[in-house]
Amino acid sequence: MSKKRLLAIIVWFAALAGTGAIADVTHAPLDAAKPGVAAQHEAEEAMNRRLLEQLRTIKIPLSKAVAIAEHLHDGSRAADISLEISGPPVYRVRTVKNERIWENVLDANTGGVTEKEISSSLTELDREDLGNIIALESVEFELSDAVRIAEKTAGGSALAGGLLKQDGQLNFVVVIASGDRLKEVMLEPPIVGK
Repeated sequence: MSKKRLLAIIVWFAALAGTGAIADVTHAPLDAAKPGVAAQHEAEEAMNRRLLEQLRTIKIPLSKAVAIAEHLHDGSRAADISLEISGPPVYRVRTVKNERIWENVLDANTGGVTEKEISSSLTELDREDLGNIIALESVEFELSDAVRIAEKTAGGSALAGGLLKQDGQLNFVVVIASGDRLKEVMLEPPIVGK
């Protein structure tokens, strides 16, 4: 997952992504009194509330959506996944096997595929995404393992996750909703052969 894609998945989390910070949706920032900033903060809070409310009602947890997507192409591995709530809640998940990558959209309440699958070659990816997919082959850990550990550690439910290589460091990044907060959990996966 590219840093750009992770930030696009959870737009309002962008200011905190990569910092390890926790987004607290119950407190206003100090600069909320500036024109425009207060309105933006209110919009972010409303989006966070909607996301957290929606998360409480969905029936398929993110970890199960990963398993469903991997089952669509036997032997594939999930590269990244996100929960989207712009309409009915869905998971957008990318899986990879050999030189192919598939993107599927799964209903977050039934687990069924809701849109036509997009299939492409790894050669069609941008350099950053391709590097992350290649890095996925070098780790023993699966995205589902990272999601399970992050949910247990942060005490919440995953909204998005993927492998991210930044500044030479390879990590699984999982965004967790815990209570009324969003948390970014970074896990360094064990490398094959180490």
